[in-house]
Amino acid sequence: MERDEFIAANLPLVHKLANRFKGRGVDYDELFSAGSLGLVKAYDNFDQTRGLCFSTYAVPVILGEIKRLFRDGGTVKMSRSLKEMSLKVTRAREEMLKKGKEPTISELAEYLGISSEDAAEAVQASTPPMSLSEPESGGELDVPVDGAESSIIDRLALRQCLSKLEKNDRALITLRYFRNKTQTETAQLLGMSQVQVSRKERKILEDLRLQLT
Repeated sequence: MERDEFIAANLPLVHKLANRFKGRGVDYDELFSAGSLGLVKAYDNFDQTRGLCFSTYAVPVILGEIKRLFRDGGTVKMSRSLKEMSLKVTRAREEMLKKGKEPTISELAEYLGISSEDAAEAVQASTPPMSLSEPESGGELDVPVDGAESSIIDRLALRQCLSKLEKNDRALITLRYFRNKTQTETAQLLGMSQVQVSRKERKILEDLRLQLT
């Protein structure tokens, strides 16, 4: 696969990672652009001899470029309308706190007559940039991965690893784990014995586990 074609095929990974930072005050196009730069750097510096899947190597490189965008930009940018809305949300929250209750996103939205999505975005935008990191992280921006996003990234990494398997090995894993075939059924389809399938499957899974850790 040619360089440009390979990079284009992996752009969905950039989208998934850039989505982690949406609503943090930086335009999504900028996030995606920085992530794409990271993808290109990852491709150019990837060493296949290390035995890693490309996506396993690329994720921290892509995240590094996105985090650099926040660091280099200093104060996080936001549109005037978003800034105004974040101020309204902050004031509404303070007013509701005076009544002795920490408001939820839904309650803030209802209080201001806006959608929950807009309220959530305004709350995120009003969060200081350093809140993107844990206090003990030494200043590094490190946004926690949502469970669903983490699952997507894991699946992308797994798919990348599977694509590197030899044809027969990929067929074996596909039959066993994506078509729910038994080892006996898989052996019949691949012209192998059940014992051979069992041994081969164990070896492939061990290799995949090493690449994905």
